[in-house]
Amino acid sequence: MRPLLLAAGLVLALLPLWLLEGFHLFQLTQAVIMALAVLGLNIVTGYNGQISLGHGAFFAVGAYATAIPMSLLDWSFWATLPVSALVCGAVGWGVGFPALRLGGLYLALTTFALAVAVPQILKHKAVEAWTGGVQGLFLLKPEAPEWLKLTSDQYMYLVALIVAGLCYWLTANLLRGRIGRAMMAVRDNPTAAEAMGMDLASIKTRTFAVSAIITGIAGSLSAAVVEFVAPDSFTFILSISLFVGMVVGGVGSILGSVFGGLFVLFVPNLAEAISRSAPGVIYGAILILFLFVLPDGVAGLVRRLTTKKRVIPGREPS
Repeated sequence: MRPLLLAAGLVLALLPLWLLEGFHLFQLTQAVIMALAVLGLNIVTGYNGQISLGHGAFFAVGAYATAIPMSLLDWSFWATLPVSALVCGAVGWGVGFPALRLGGLYLALTTFALAVAVPQILKHKAVEAWTGGVQGLFLLKPEAPEWLKLTSDQYMYLVALIVAGLCYWLTANLLRGRIGRAMMAVRDNPTAAEAMGMDLASIKTRTFAVSAIITGIAGSLSAAVVEFVAPDSFTFILSISLFVGMVVGGVGSILGSVFGGLFVLFVPNLAEAISRSAPGVIYGAILILFLFVLPDGVAGLVRRLTTKKRVIPGREPS
Protein backbone atom coordinates (compact mmCIF):
# COMPACT_ATOMS: atom_id res chain seq x y z
CA MET A 1 0.00 0.00 0.00
CA ARG A 2 2.77 2.43 0.93
CA PRO A 3 4.65 2.06 -2.42
CA LEU A 4 1.38 2.80 -4.24
CA LEU A 5 0.84 5.94 -2.17
CA LEU A 6 4.41 7.07 -2.80
CA ALA A 7 4.02 6.49 -6.53
CA ALA A 8 0.74 8.43 -6.57
CA GLY A 9 2.35 11.26 -4.62
CA LEU A 10 5.26 11.39 -7.05
CA VAL A 11 2.92 11.59 -10.03
CA LEU A 12 0.89 14.37 -8.41
CA ALA A 13 4.07 16.28 -7.58
CA LEU A 14 5.37 16.07 -11.17
CA LEU A 15 2.10 16.93 -12.93
CA PRO A 16 2.45 20.73 -12.37
CA LEU A 17 5.57 20.68 -14.57
CA TRP A 18 3.26 20.33 -17.57
CA LEU A 19 -0.06 21.63 -16.23
CA LEU A 20 1.11 24.94 -14.74
CA GLU A 21 3.30 27.74 -15.99
CA GLY A 22 4.48 31.22 -15.09
CA PHE A 23 3.28 32.70 -11.81
CA HIS A 24 1.23 29.66 -10.75
CA LEU A 25 4.24 27.35 -11.05
CA PHE A 26 6.33 29.93 -9.18
CA GLN A 27 3.77 29.90 -6.35
CA LEU A 28 3.79 26.12 -6.15
CA THR A 29 7.60 26.15 -6.04
CA GLN A 30 7.41 28.54 -3.09
CA ALA A 31 4.92 26.20 -1.41
CA VAL A 32 7.39 23.32 -1.74
CA ILE A 33 10.08 25.53 -0.19
CA MET A 34 7.81 26.55 2.68
CA ALA A 35 6.96 22.89 3.31
CA LEU A 36 10.68 22.18 3.65
CA ALA A 37 11.09 25.08 6.09
CA VAL A 38 8.13 23.84 8.15
CA LEU A 39 9.74 20.40 8.24
CA GLY A 40 12.87 21.93 9.75
CA LEU A 41 10.81 23.57 12.49
CA ASN A 42 8.84 20.36 13.06
CA ILE A 43 12.03 18.44 13.79
CA VAL A 44 13.01 20.63 16.72
CA THR A 45 9.52 21.42 18.05
CA GLY A 46 7.34 18.50 17.02
CA TYR A 47 9.87 15.70 17.54
CA ASN A 48 12.17 17.15 20.21
CA GLY A 49 9.76 19.35 22.14
CA GLN A 50 11.80 22.58 21.96
CA ILE A 51 9.56 25.52 21.08
CA SER A 52 11.17 27.77 18.48
CA LEU A 53 9.76 31.05 17.23
CA GLY A 54 12.96 32.01 15.42
CA HIS A 55 13.27 29.69 12.43
CA GLY A 56 12.81 32.61 10.08
CA ALA A 57 16.35 33.57 11.12
CA PHE A 58 17.75 30.25 9.86
CA PHE A 59 15.76 30.74 6.65
CA ALA A 60 17.42 34.15 6.24
CA VAL A 61 20.91 32.82 6.96
CA GLY A 62 20.46 30.10 4.36
CA ALA A 63 19.17 32.61 1.80
CA TYR A 64 22.17 34.90 2.28
CA ALA A 65 24.60 31.96 2.36
CA THR A 66 23.44 31.29 -1.20
CA ALA A 67 22.88 34.87 -2.38
CA ILE A 68 26.29 36.25 -1.36
CA PRO A 69 28.41 33.67 -3.23
CA MET A 70 26.10 33.74 -6.28
CA SER A 71 25.85 37.53 -6.46
CA LEU A 72 29.32 38.65 -5.42
CA LEU A 73 31.54 35.65 -6.15
CA ASP A 74 29.78 34.25 -9.22
CA TRP A 75 29.30 30.78 -7.72
CA SER A 76 26.81 28.29 -9.13
CA PHE A 77 23.69 27.58 -7.10
CA TRP A 78 24.65 23.97 -6.46
CA ALA A 79 28.03 24.99 -5.02
CA THR A 80 26.34 27.21 -2.43
CA LEU A 81 24.11 24.48 -0.96
CA PRO A 82 26.88 22.76 1.07
CA VAL A 83 28.03 26.17 2.30
CA SER A 84 24.48 27.06 3.33
CA ALA A 85 24.11 23.74 5.16
CA LEU A 86 27.41 24.20 7.05
CA VAL A 87 26.73 27.81 8.02
CA CYS A 88 23.15 27.14 9.14
CA GLY A 89 24.24 24.01 11.02
CA ALA A 90 26.86 26.04 12.91
CA VAL A 91 24.33 28.77 13.74
CA GLY A 92 21.77 26.17 14.83
CA TRP A 93 24.35 24.47 17.01
CA GLY A 94 25.13 27.79 18.69
CA VAL A 95 21.47 28.60 19.22
CA GLY A 96 20.96 25.12 20.66
CA PHE A 97 23.12 25.89 23.68
CA PRO A 98 20.53 28.16 25.38
CA ALA A 99 18.12 25.25 25.02
CA LEU A 100 20.22 23.36 27.57
CA ARG A 101 19.18 25.72 30.35
CA LEU A 102 15.99 27.20 28.94
CA GLY A 103 12.75 25.51 28.06
CA GLY A 104 9.13 26.18 27.26
CA LEU A 105 8.17 29.83 27.01
CA TYR A 106 11.68 31.04 27.90
CA LEU A 107 13.23 29.23 24.95
CA ALA A 108 10.41 30.48 22.71
CA LEU A 109 11.19 34.07 23.68
CA THR A 110 14.92 33.52 23.15
CA THR A 111 14.42 32.21 19.63
CA PHE A 112 11.89 34.98 18.96
CA ALA A 113 14.58 37.50 19.88
CA LEU A 114 16.83 35.83 17.30
CA ALA A 115 14.16 36.27 14.61
CA VAL A 116 13.86 39.97 15.48
CA ALA A 117 17.64 40.56 15.62
CA VAL A 118 18.81 38.85 12.41
CA PRO A 119 17.17 41.30 9.93
CA GLN A 120 18.73 44.20 11.85
CA ILE A 121 22.15 42.52 11.78
CA LEU A 122 21.88 42.02 8.02
CA LYS A 123 21.32 45.79 7.63
CA HIS A 124 24.31 46.77 9.78
CA LYS A 125 27.09 48.80 8.17
CA ALA A 126 29.70 46.25 9.23
CA VAL A 127 28.24 43.64 6.85
CA GLU A 128 26.53 45.94 4.36
CA ALA A 129 29.22 45.36 1.72
CA TRP A 130 28.35 41.65 1.74
CA THR A 131 24.61 41.68 2.38
CA GLY A 132 23.69 44.75 0.33
CA GLY A 133 22.16 46.39 3.40
CA VAL A 134 18.60 47.60 3.08
CA GLN A 135 18.78 47.34 -0.72
CA GLY A 136 19.49 43.60 -0.61
CA LEU A 137 21.13 41.49 -3.32
CA PHE A 138 20.03 40.49 -6.80
CA LEU A 139 21.01 37.16 -8.32
CA LEU A 140 20.27 35.22 -11.48
CA LYS A 141 18.00 32.20 -11.43
CA PRO A 142 19.86 29.00 -12.45
CA GLU A 143 19.15 27.98 -16.03
CA ALA A 144 18.09 24.45 -16.93
CA PRO A 145 20.54 22.28 -18.88
CA GLU A 146 19.69 22.28 -22.59
CA TRP A 147 18.99 18.54 -22.66
CA LEU A 148 16.12 18.92 -20.15
CA LYS A 149 14.12 21.21 -22.46
CA LEU A 150 12.58 23.02 -19.48
CA THR A 151 11.96 26.70 -18.79
CA SER A 152 13.70 28.30 -15.82
CA ASP A 153 10.47 28.16 -13.77
CA GLN A 154 9.97 24.48 -14.56
CA TYR A 155 13.60 23.74 -13.75
CA MET A 156 13.48 25.49 -10.37
CA TYR A 157 10.27 23.66 -9.48
CA LEU A 158 11.99 20.38 -10.31
CA VAL A 159 15.08 21.39 -8.32
CA ALA A 160 12.96 22.39 -5.30
CA LEU A 161 11.03 19.14 -5.56
CA ILE A 162 14.19 17.00 -5.70
CA VAL A 163 15.96 18.82 -2.86
CA ALA A 164 12.85 18.83 -0.67
CA GLY A 165 12.14 15.17 -1.44
CA LEU A 166 15.70 14.22 -0.50
CA CYS A 167 15.47 16.16 2.77
CA TYR A 168 12.12 14.56 3.59
CA TRP A 169 13.51 11.10 2.89
CA LEU A 170 16.61 11.69 5.04
CA THR A 171 14.46 13.12 7.85
CA ALA A 172 12.10 10.14 7.77
CA ASN A 173 15.05 7.75 8.05
CA LEU A 174 16.60 9.81 10.84
CA LEU A 175 13.39 9.84 12.88
CA ARG A 176 12.82 6.11 12.46
CA GLY A 177 16.32 5.33 13.71
CA ARG A 178 18.00 5.39 17.10
CA ILE A 179 18.64 9.14 16.98
CA GLY A 180 15.01 9.89 16.22
CA ARG A 181 13.81 7.70 19.08
CA ALA A 182 16.22 9.51 21.40
CA MET A 183 14.88 12.88 20.26
CA MET A 184 11.31 11.84 21.02
CA ALA A 185 12.31 10.33 24.35
CA VAL A 186 13.81 13.67 25.37
CA ARG A 187 10.58 15.36 24.29
CA ASP A 188 8.29 12.99 26.19
CA ASN A 189 10.24 12.51 29.41
CA PRO A 190 13.68 14.13 29.68
CA THR A 191 14.24 12.82 33.21
CA ALA A 192 13.67 9.22 32.17
CA ALA A 193 15.77 9.72 29.02
CA GLU A 194 18.69 11.02 31.09
CA ALA A 195 18.31 8.16 33.56
CA MET A 196 18.66 5.74 30.63
CA GLY A 197 22.02 7.27 29.77
CA MET A 198 21.06 9.69 27.01
CA ASP A 199 23.14 12.85 26.65
CA LEU A 200 20.43 15.52 26.67
CA ALA A 201 22.84 18.35 25.84
CA SER A 202 24.18 16.60 22.76
CA ILE A 203 20.73 15.55 21.53
CA LYS A 204 19.24 19.02 21.90
CA THR A 205 22.10 20.87 20.21
CA ARG A 206 22.32 18.35 17.37
CA THR A 207 18.56 18.55 16.84
CA PHE A 208 18.76 22.33 16.57
CA ALA A 209 21.64 21.98 14.10
CA VAL A 210 19.77 19.50 11.86
CA SER A 211 16.63 21.62 12.04
CA ALA A 212 18.58 24.76 11.07
CA ILE A 213 20.26 22.97 8.15
CA ILE A 214 16.93 21.93 6.62
CA THR A 215 15.33 25.35 7.11
CA GLY A 216 18.49 27.02 5.77
CA ILE A 217 18.40 24.89 2.62
CA ALA A 218 14.82 26.05 2.16
CA GLY A 219 16.09 29.63 2.40
CA SER A 220 18.74 28.88 -0.24
CA LEU A 221 16.09 27.56 -2.61
CA SER A 222 13.93 30.62 -1.97
CA ALA A 223 16.80 32.99 -2.79
CA ALA A 224 17.43 31.23 -6.11
CA VAL A 225 13.74 31.11 -7.05
CA VAL A 226 12.91 34.73 -6.13
CA GLU A 227 16.28 36.03 -7.45
CA PHE A 228 16.44 38.59 -4.65
CA VAL A 229 17.11 38.76 -0.93
CA ALA A 230 16.65 41.67 1.49
CA PRO A 231 16.50 41.86 5.31
CA ASP A 232 12.87 42.99 5.28
CA SER A 233 11.91 39.74 3.56
CA PHE A 234 12.80 37.81 6.74
CA THR A 235 10.98 39.57 9.55
CA PHE A 236 9.64 37.76 12.60
CA ILE A 237 6.35 37.34 10.70
CA LEU A 238 8.08 34.60 8.68
CA SER A 239 8.93 32.70 11.88
CA ILE A 240 5.33 32.99 13.11
CA SER A 241 4.04 31.81 9.72
CA LEU A 242 6.25 28.72 9.86
CA PHE A 243 5.00 27.98 13.37
CA VAL A 244 1.38 28.36 12.21
CA GLY A 245 2.06 26.05 9.27
CA MET A 246 3.49 23.42 11.60
CA VAL A 247 0.45 23.52 13.91
CA VAL A 248 -2.10 23.51 11.09
CA GLY A 249 -0.32 20.72 9.24
CA GLY A 250 0.24 18.61 12.33
CA VAL A 251 2.86 18.84 15.07
CA GLY A 252 5.25 15.90 14.98
CA SER A 253 4.21 14.80 11.50
CA ILE A 254 6.36 14.69 8.37
CA LEU A 255 3.29 14.59 6.14
CA GLY A 256 1.80 17.47 8.11
CA SER A 257 4.73 19.67 7.11
CA VAL A 258 3.62 19.38 3.47
CA PHE A 259 0.13 20.65 4.31
CA GLY A 260 1.70 23.32 6.51
CA GLY A 261 3.75 24.65 3.60
CA LEU A 262 0.64 24.85 1.42
CA PHE A 263 -1.21 26.71 4.18
CA VAL A 264 1.63 29.20 4.74
CA LEU A 265 1.75 30.18 1.08
CA PHE A 266 -1.80 29.93 -0.23
CA VAL A 267 -4.09 30.88 2.67
CA PRO A 268 -2.79 34.49 2.99
CA ASN A 269 -3.32 34.88 -0.78
CA LEU A 270 -6.82 33.43 -0.44
CA ALA A 271 -7.59 35.82 2.41
CA GLU A 272 -6.47 38.79 0.32
CA ALA A 273 -8.55 37.60 -2.63
CA ILE A 274 -11.64 37.41 -0.39
CA SER A 275 -11.14 40.83 1.20
CA ARG A 276 -8.48 43.32 0.13
CA SER A 277 -9.53 45.74 2.87
CA ALA A 278 -9.16 43.30 5.77
CA PRO A 279 -7.14 40.23 4.73
CA GLY A 280 -5.85 39.77 8.28
CA VAL A 281 -9.37 39.28 9.58
CA ILE A 282 -10.12 36.63 6.95
CA TYR A 283 -6.80 34.91 7.60
CA GLY A 284 -7.49 34.84 11.34
CA ALA A 285 -10.98 33.42 10.78
CA ILE A 286 -9.63 30.67 8.51
CA LEU A 287 -6.92 29.83 11.04
CA ILE A 288 -9.40 29.62 13.92
CA LEU A 289 -11.68 27.43 11.80
CA PHE A 290 -8.78 25.08 11.03
CA LEU A 291 -7.81 24.81 14.70
CA PHE A 292 -11.42 24.23 15.74
CA VAL A 293 -12.21 21.58 13.13
CA LEU A 294 -8.75 19.95 13.06
CA PRO A 295 -7.19 20.39 16.52
CA ASP A 296 -4.45 17.85 15.72
CA GLY A 297 -3.80 19.26 12.25
CA VAL A 298 -4.46 18.01 8.75
CA ALA A 299 -2.10 15.09 9.34
CA GLY A 300 -4.27 14.02 12.27
CA LEU A 301 -7.31 13.87 9.99
CA VAL A 302 -5.37 11.83 7.41
CA ARG A 303 -4.19 9.51 10.17
CA ARG A 304 -7.76 8.92 11.40
CA LEU A 305 -9.04 8.27 7.89
CA THR A 306 -6.30 5.81 6.99
CA THR A 307 -6.04 3.92 10.28
CA LYS A 308 -8.10 0.75 10.21
CA LYS A 309 -9.90 -0.26 13.36
CA ARG A 310 -8.73 -3.56 14.80
CA VAL A 311 -11.64 -5.98 15.10
CA ILE A 312 -11.52 -8.69 17.79
CA PRO A 313 -13.03 -11.99 16.54
CA GLY A 314 -16.51 -12.51 17.90
CA ARG A 315 -17.07 -8.78 18.49
CA GLU A 316 -18.62 -6.10 16.37
CA PRO A 317 -16.41 -3.07 15.61
CA SER A 318 -17.28 -0.11 17.77
